[in-house]
Amino acid sequence: MTDSTATPPNDPAGPWAIPVRRPLPGEDKPKGATSFPRKVWRLLVAIKDALALLFLLLFFALLFGLLAGRPNASLPVSQGALVVDFDGIVTEQPSDVDPLAALSGRDQLKEIRTRDVVHALETAATDKRVTSVVLDLDSFLGGGQVSLAEIGSAIDKVRARKKPVLAFATAYTTDSYQVAAHASEIWTDSVGGVAIAGPGGSRLYYKGLLDRLGVTAHIYRVGTFKSAVEPFLRSDQSPEAKQADMAYAGALWENWLTDVKKARPAAKIDAFIADTAGAVKAAGNDMSKASLDAGLVDKVGSRMAFNQRVTEISGAYDDSQPWAFNAIPLENWVAANPPSTSGAAIAVIPVVGEIIDGEAPNGMAGGDTVAQHILDAISDSGTKAVVLRVDSPGGSVLASEHIRQALLAAKAKKLPVVVSMANVAASGGYWISTPADRIFAEPETITGSIGVFGILPSFDQALAKIGVNADGIATTPLSGQPDILGGVNDEFNALAQASVEDIYARFTGLVAKSRKQPLEKIRTIAEGRVWAGGTARQIGLVDQFGGLPDALAAAAKLAKIDGAFYAKYYEDEPSEFSKMIASLSGAEEGEEAAAPRGWFGIAAMNRQLAERRLVQDMTLLTRAGSIQASCLDCRAFLPAVPRAADAKAKSVLGTLALLLK
Repeated sequence: MTDSTATPPNDPAGPWAIPVRRPLPGEDKPKGATSFPRKVWRLLVAIKDALALLFLLLFFALLFGLLAGRPNASLPVSQGALVVDFDGIVTEQPSDVDPLAALSGRDQLKEIRTRDVVHALETAATDKRVTSVVLDLDSFLGGGQVSLAEIGSAIDKVRARKKPVLAFATAYTTDSYQVAAHASEIWTDSVGGVAIAGPGGSRLYYKGLLDRLGVTAHIYRVGTFKSAVEPFLRSDQSPEAKQADMAYAGALWENWLTDVKKARPAAKIDAFIADTAGAVKAAGNDMSKASLDAGLVDKVGSRMAFNQRVTEISGAYDDSQPWAFNAIPLENWVAANPPSTSGAAIAVIPVVGEIIDGEAPNGMAGGDTVAQHILDAISDSGTKAVVLRVDSPGGSVLASEHIRQALLAAKAKKLPVVVSMANVAASGGYWISTPADRIFAEPETITGSIGVFGILPSFDQALAKIGVNADGIATTPLSGQPDILGGVNDEFNALAQASVEDIYARFTGLVAKSRKQPLEKIRTIAEGRVWAGGTARQIGLVDQFGGLPDALAAAAKLAKIDGAFYAKYYEDEPSEFSKMIASLSGAEEGEEAAAPRGWFGIAAMNRQLAERRLVQDMTLLTRAGSIQASCLDCRAFLPAVPRAADAKAKSVLGTLALLLK
């Protein structure tokens, strides 16, 4: 019998080959044998499980970092110096952090809530745990003048309790010096100093560019002073707009000087501002010395020297490091000292930023969002009155009317409505103020701008430049209108202008009725003209001067509240996810790379802010939406922060750049 395992005669391995038994038909494969597709599948499953585990571990690591880094109201606050780090801008309502932008590493300017700073300073004034206050203004990018004045008043309350307030910045600008002037000691670095610019500056006019591109800007407006649309109609500023701008800018400048001179009576502010270059030259080209000689600063020294000075007052965290003083971060202090909630509730609804149609996150005023906050407030049986806190240059007429209707619902329930104007309450910001029983503003508030406009660009001439033409049929004069590619016809232009004039008549009528003044008088102070708060009170657009506390007190009086009351805010809170992303990406704490210090750093950041205002202009030109009641000039008096609409405008800029080539 032949052995079945014997080596075949032609086997090249010869008699030394290892015998291999092949499975018989119908017999299973050996356990160790696995097909190639199965091996690939198992590898993919293993990779999937590993990635899932990795992301799970990353999630818990991020969650731990968030919980570990967030201020905790239950943690005890140590004794020391309250540190108010003005790293970014001051605003009535910080905008939501865009998680995608934060993760991508794009600039995320830090925004500090005004009322948090004011409340922290006022509570610190009477708390023995706070032995001094430190104002870190090294990376401050500014804020509205009303907000800065409120912070200055809160600093005065700290000093009234004989507590030292020390300010430090490498270089002081107009905004940062308004805050620092209230400190008991002002420090600057030897390479820094003070340079006060005051309000004013240039803005861009696009008529020449639009003509070159062949873009026709169809403008529908009412109001001699409605200068929001001038950049698309002219190559320079009209005399009427320049006159109005000088009037309210001059009033703001006088208020700034009054505030600073009261805080620093011994400083030679007028002479220094009149000839800053001469003062610096007399000091051997040393700006810090010139600032010291003029009494604008008290000490010239490095940050380490400043910290050692704070240590002398508030003690050292580590005796081996005399520059490491006992510090209480602003966020921890705010978390540990929440505002009182005893007594009757007065609803406060912030309206901050541009008023737009639909819903919007914090930092912008969505008509639906704000209206829903008002309706939520008046649906609460505990609400005794409503205070609308306005800090807006206006925007969509339809959204403004939506907010006004919600306020009328509050009045229908016999609830008092009081408006508190912050830095800006113009155009649509004034439209929503008309139902108020009382309107409060500050002398520095910018308001008025009672006028409306609409902008619609057409590109028929631009397309013709590149050999593209539009043609078609029409069954009526309005068929296909507005035709932004083939051209807007006279019939549509007449209809659009009539619509704008109708809304303007409604606007002036609302103001006349709410202010109890003849329509003819309102028309003389309307036409889109902007007014400073002091003048606005004289002409009857504002009832009295005062901040939010005064508005709350008036609302309580109108509601006949006998006893204590508190402000209950109705606004959206950032999601926990966005807070976590902001915290871990550095958007909350501020990245060192994005923090400007010194004159050139601040100048570079101001350039970026100017670019954002350019984006806002392009957004206004290209926005598809309702007729606008907006004060474009007023935006220069609010911090320029990136918003969601910026991306769209940037794409438009790119398109215009391509056409220009």
